[in-house]
Amino acid sequence: MTMDKEKTPDQPAGKNKPSTSFMNKPDHHRADAWIKQLGQNRGSPRIYLDGLQAVRAGFSPGDKYDIVIDGDKLVLAANKDGSRVVSKKKRGEVEYPVIDINSRDLLAMFEGMKAVRVVVKGDQVYILPVASESRKRERLARITSKVKNGESMNMGSLSHGGGILSHAIHAGLKEAGIEARLTFANEIREDLLEQAALNNDSWSADTQMMNLPMQELAQDEWLLKQLPKLEILEMGLPCSGASRAGKSKRGLEMMEDHPDVGHLVVAALIILDRTQPAYVLLENVPEYAHSASAQILRHQLRDMGYTSCEAILSGRDFGCLENRVRWCMVAHTSGTAFSFEDIRPKVTIVKLLGDVLSDIPLNDPSWREVAYLKAKEERDRADGKGFSMQFVKPSSNSVPTIRKGYAKGGSTDPRVLHPENSALSRLLTPGEHARIKGVPAALFEGLSDTVAHQELGQGIVYAPFEAVGKRIGEHINALASANRMNEAVEAETEALPRSPGMARSFGIG
Repeated sequence: MTMDKEKTPDQPAGKNKPSTSFMNKPDHHRADAWIKQLGQNRGSPRIYLDGLQAVRAGFSPGDKYDIVIDGDKLVLAANKDGSRVVSKKKRGEVEYPVIDINSRDLLAMFEGMKAVRVVVKGDQVYILPVASESRKRERLARITSKVKNGESMNMGSLSHGGGILSHAIHAGLKEAGIEARLTFANEIREDLLEQAALNNDSWSADTQMMNLPMQELAQDEWLLKQLPKLEILEMGLPCSGASRAGKSKRGLEMMEDHPDVGHLVVAALIILDRTQPAYVLLENVPEYAHSASAQILRHQLRDMGYTSCEAILSGRDFGCLENRVRWCMVAHTSGTAFSFEDIRPKVTIVKLLGDVLSDIPLNDPSWREVAYLKAKEERDRADGKGFSMQFVKPSSNSVPTIRKGYAKGGSTDPRVLHPENSALSRLLTPGEHARIKGVPAALFEGLSDTVAHQELGQGIVYAPFEAVGKRIGEHINALASANRMNEAVEAETEALPRSPGMARSFGIG
């Protein structure tokens, strides 16, 4: 024999009546949040709250309330003598409260936004910009204020190395009339970080030395609290998993498979979120642009209120002897226009290698026959591998890419031919390497040849990124000028007389 299910007053037979247990008084320790679209009705912006958004704040149909403007948010607070009344609508047999705000004056602070954040806590409802919009506005206000007051821009560096990229960006900013202050530098190699601290003049006595893995910094709540808000964050995330040589060496199917550096975009985003830079600059090998990490970065930056601009920068286009090609992304706070257009110099002076070579005696022991490399070249050719030695001379107007491990003298590393004996050749000195890249000598001064080549080989060609720094500086100036103009217009508008009914529409008079 089958028993009927127990019937209750709230659930009569044949009907699915919703439970009304959520109508209980709100818990003051609970906070709910919604993202609500900002609509339009009769030419004015509109926010429409119905159902649980109002119920969970303790509002019922017929209740009275006031709306108060508090900074960048509206506060809806219950008030038995309030100027507004909660409406109602029915769903089935249950009446739900409705709060309908349709006012250009009340919602003026949300102009230009597509959505707002509704937070219900206790018996109050807060309507305020979504977090990404609030942070975007804060970044723009901060950078405008700094330009207006002549303050230095805070800059941070991830995967700092010896700070060549930081130095180039600082130099470019200075050309645009913008002073920058390196607030912290994160680098896993202690020797390179100490070298930068002692010799890189983009550093100051206040620069924080963060010598630990980036993924550790991202998890260290105490250290993260020491990082200030930034105007510029630059990073040259390791390319070991993205470069063709790196992927081939480890047999990686995708960059993110690299066990040591394939995941660092996550740590970078955590630090970026904490420091809220107005500009984010990333440089890497061109292959990085097609990685999953780059795509994650693009989409997350978009959702954080940034617009990304990307370019492939070639050293040759900027008059550099080494034609190192780099992908560069500049993410800037949305609402402004940034472009790499015409960033290359209109006229570049064609340099010859002889212009940067040191005076090495012709009988110096650095001139060698390297018979073992020539024999390897023959074996590679016989095996169809296509690897060959690369020789340069004073009349050369370009130099192949010089890698991080150049001091080892690999079979394809560029070598300078002896001017009188073609059987002899030598490696470039660190000084020559730096001049080929346009890097100031002070940045590697005092380092061994091996470490100097490592610092330079994993770095950048200087001129393209000095130009990027200058372009960011120009953009900062234009942005600050535009914001000052907007503030002046808003101030004039605020000074206009209000209509008599305006105070009543706010529910505060």
